[in-house]
Amino acid sequence: MVEENQDVPGLGQWPVDPQNSVTVSKDRIWIDGCFDFSHHGHAGAMLQARRLGKELLVGIHSDESILENKGPTVMTLKERVSAVDACRWSTLSVPYAPYVTSLPWISHYGCYYVVHGDDITSDSSGEDCYRYVKAAGRFLVVKRTPGISTTDLVGRMLLCTRVHFIKSLTRTLAGEDGFGSVAERMRTGEDMTQRIKDYATNETGLQPGSEVWSWCGSKAAMEDHVAEEAGSFAKMVPGIGPKPGQRIIYVDGGFDLFSSGHIEFLRRVVEAEKRAGWKSGWYDTSAATERTAAHGGDFGPAYIMAGVHDDEVINHWKGVNYPIMNIFERGLCALQCRFIHSVVFSAPFTPTRSYLKNLPHGTPHAVYHGPTSFMPLTYDPYTAPRELGIYQEIGNHDFQNVNAGEIVQRIMKSRTIYEERQRAKGEKAAGEEAVKRREELERQAALLEKERLVNM
Repeated sequence: MVEENQDVPGLGQWPVDPQNSVTVSKDRIWIDGCFDFSHHGHAGAMLQARRLGKELLVGIHSDESILENKGPTVMTLKERVSAVDACRWSTLSVPYAPYVTSLPWISHYGCYYVVHGDDITSDSSGEDCYRYVKAAGRFLVVKRTPGISTTDLVGRMLLCTRVHFIKSLTRTLAGEDGFGSVAERMRTGEDMTQRIKDYATNETGLQPGSEVWSWCGSKAAMEDHVAEEAGSFAKMVPGIGPKPGQRIIYVDGGFDLFSSGHIEFLRRVVEAEKRAGWKSGWYDTSAATERTAAHGGDFGPAYIMAGVHDDEVINHWKGVNYPIMNIFERGLCALQCRFIHSVVFSAPFTPTRSYLKNLPHGTPHAVYHGPTSFMPLTYDPYTAPRELGIYQEIGNHDFQNVNAGEIVQRIMKSRTIYEERQRAKGEKAAGEEAVKRREELERQAALLEKERLVNM
């Protein structure tokens, strides 16, 4: 099949380098899409694609082409590129990739195969978006990640549901909590456990990567600051621990709808530690040579651990039906992020002195926090890090207001369009009563936030 009316950029006009065509290789894989919301389903597709080769190039459609073929995006192109750039299995992001996958585009960037999930994607005329690469025998299919999609997340927002909440992740993974028979719960727990292990791989998708831990403490210690307890840690996935000389960095949060706001914060934490590394001589040639000789390769100056709060903890503070993603989904989002080296599931809302001292690798060298808080707080959760002299703040940035609340508001403002998309996909659309309920709950949550701030 011959492509027709395909716009092929000229030299100097390609959206990202290289500008000269690259020799096509079967080790270089192409995947493309909208990547609206950086949920773990998108990361799962990239992980599977990365395992098929040695490099993964990710084409990202423009806002305009998505509007023409599918409808408006929730996230801007800049925000979507930020999310793809942060995925540890992505080698290069290519924005403005054509909605109908183009052989000249993938060949220019040296990719032989195009990978997509086992669902059908059509353009505005109803034709298969992958018809040209399929005809050329350059198309590979991977399994679609079950239980998560942009459509599903939008539905949770519009319908204000809470059925996605997980009361106890460890019990769910063990098959003790959840839906269905004992056998079904066991299978679900095993599948979820395997997915955590898959997402804890390194940039190849095949070798060990991130450490994964779970923390257990009292409900009071998880939700508030009234209980000072160390709790206990259990290792879920071995992974790779910190190397000699690395600074241990701790960050925490809900990481709901893992957005460009979270990603930019994490990226800036890495950059701050790099700057400290330059000052300390970490990047001196002699130091790098010594590390390489001793450990078989070089590594950065910081090891970043991310604590992820439970669903009930976030809902305690934010209300409505937050978090939109449950702890399993949010933890997978954190694991796929290249700026994170270790994840702690069910981390307490307040990192107390006892908790920090009991972290698997000891008291961290620094605890970082972002420029804004999504939670309506009545106290400073970071009192202990401040007293220990390890508290660090990341300043303002372009994505600082992009959080779960902002994303929900974008959906609500254009709900008619998104409801129509839900219907087209056979999903239940939100009725007027459901929308009014969400608006009222959001209003009540805003009032509670104001009251808490007054009483601080």
